[in-house]
Amino acid sequence: MKCTPIDFKTADWQALDAFADRTVFQTREWLNFIAETQNATPIVAELRESGRLLGYFSGLTISRFGVKILGSSFPGWTTPYMGFNLLPGVSRAAALAAVEKMAWETLKCLHMEVSDPCFSISDGEELGFACEFYTSYRTDLTKSEDELFNAMESACRRCIRKAEKSGVVMEEAHDPAFAGEYYKQLKEVFAKQKLVPTYDRQRVEALIKHLEPTGRLLLLRARDAEGNCIATGIFPGFNKIAEFWGNASYQSSQILRPNEAIHWYAMRYWKNRGVEIYDWGGEGKYKEKYGCVLHRVPWFTKSRSALVSNLRQQAKKMYERKQRLQGWLRSARAAKVDHSSS
Repeated sequence: MKCTPIDFKTADWQALDAFADRTVFQTREWLNFIAETQNATPIVAELRESGRLLGYFSGLTISRFGVKILGSSFPGWTTPYMGFNLLPGVSRAAALAAVEKMAWETLKCLHMEVSDPCFSISDGEELGFACEFYTSYRTDLTKSEDELFNAMESACRRCIRKAEKSGVVMEEAHDPAFAGEYYKQLKEVFAKQKLVPTYDRQRVEALIKHLEPTGRLLLLRARDAEGNCIATGIFPGFNKIAEFWGNASYQSSQILRPNEAIHWYAMRYWKNRGVEIYDWGGEGKYKEKYGCVLHRVPWFTKSRSALVSNLRQQAKKMYERKQRLQGWLRSARAAKVDHSSS
């Protein structure tokens, strides 16, 4: 099997989007979103064997500290997985081997990372890839609405009913003010933990710009009985999988339980459009109250040298320390202002 890059601008996107294993994170619009926010170059490549087209690979290349990297996906991209679109029966291990050869020889990369929702652990480990995981939860949307609701913990069901009785209503947003509302609420959520958001407002604006016109992005506002926006949520989806990308709310209004109501609306929205899986966007014990099931997607990494691999790990640790420090500084500044006011 051989993997060969094709022209991104002239690719047959209609044919690509027709693959049964296609996700929103492989679409042209999502790749353009990452390219803009990460200063990255999109890569779409054909996989062929004896001239027969077997599928495609989607990813992007970036440069970090002078090291060229192929990501599909990569930490910090707010994108859980990308990977392959393959015909039934085509080996993902063989496809990964072909992409590795392309990464080193054609693209001249020194490091690569690939996560695919259809991977098994053996697909990468037998090729010498290190295996990490994107760990999340999933809800089976092929079940009836009654089954989905009854699978939730009783306290969660009560929260959804309370939101309705309190006059909380859902609004599907399509206006440019949404990004600012969401990000203001998100900063408050992180501030409670003495942290700062892991991405900026411009990331949200870019996501909406690229995805909202496609119909593959659900933006939700929860309004209280007085019409105030008290919570927001972002949910991309396409084909079989919808994703919980982000959710935020004001602490003062959480007694009205808008967050539970937002998720319940999003689940039904995507179910009614034929989506089969609601991916909860990462770990978090609180998500278990919705009756979802733990799910792990293999995330394979490999470097051309041990030095590059070590640099990747150090960069990840530095990023985490930076987030904690920024959160602590913001908390300290807020405390100083409160003290001065008193």
